[in-house]
Amino acid sequence: MKCLAGTLLVATILLSPLLAAKTGDVIVANERGNSLTILSPDTEVIEEIPVCARPRGMHFSADRSEFFVACADDDMIAIYSTESRRLLRRIRGVSAPETFDLHPDGRRLIVSNEEDALATVYDIQTGELLAEYETGEEPEGVQVTPDGRLVFVASEAANLVHVIDLEADEVIADILVDTRPRRFALTPDGKELWVSAELAGMVNIIDVDTLKLVADILFLPTGFRPDQVTPVDLRMTADGSRAYAALGRANHVAVIDVPNREVIEYVLVGNRAWGLGLTADEKTLYVANGLSDDVTVIDTDTLKPLKTVPVGRVPYGVLIDDQ
Repeated sequence: MKCLAGTLLVATILLSPLLAAKTGDVIVANERGNSLTILSPDTEVIEEIPVCARPRGMHFSADRSEFFVACADDDMIAIYSTESRRLLRRIRGVSAPETFDLHPDGRRLIVSNEEDALATVYDIQTGELLAEYETGEEPEGVQVTPDGRLVFVASEAANLVHVIDLEADEVIADILVDTRPRRFALTPDGKELWVSAELAGMVNIIDVDTLKLVADILFLPTGFRPDQVTPVDLRMTADGSRAYAALGRANHVAVIDVPNREVIEYVLVGNRAWGLGLTADEKTLYVANGLSDDVTVIDTDTLKPLKTVPVGRVPYGVLIDDQ
């Protein structure tokens, strides 16, 4: 670990009282198309915007007036206006960013740097590199706890979840998980961290207080072999009753009863289900299908697909402007 700006300041920023208007638009990052596809709330394609080389993870700013795009092959974070979708500024020199999470202070962005085996912390206003922490090879998922103290980073190649204590400014634990951990979801009470283990075909559940594995959920939709089930993205409802897991090459989304830790349904979607986006009212789930170049729209009440929408080449992630 190397801290580059001394003690990390817990920055408090005053958010504008005039928050960005909610458009309901859906933003899809197309990893190989080097573009963003914008869908209207009724799932029609509005436009496709050329952006940067290999756009991957995305995140809104705290007031949602801006959104960030990880440009993996341009070594930067691009920052766009949510309303106009115009490029506002760039944070340059961010080596191979993949995903990130925004600290609750609204100022710090914690980024996984896939090719450098690092997690880095940037000031989103100044672009300053505040700190960096060593991880295992190929870090991807990043999750900050609601109190802003801990950051979890998944190392795909090392099969580890690293725990960074931002107050202590150090990595305090390395948790061994199943093969190729990718993404995270926290239960609303902050007590459980769910991590998808892509090549194990399951979700591992970590107790946040003890930093120990406490349970697993295995996925196996009908008609697929275990080695075809490759879960990646996760989403959990606000009340913690249900979770969704994109099952990659198994071409399904798993619907999970969280308290009982049981799969209640598998929903057929497109090829290589990857990124997920859940609307604020939790009635609609968007699934980015990386190998069919489309997005599946699922009604979460009926657990039926409503529509498949062609987007750009190799869609990776989904943001929804509805909060």
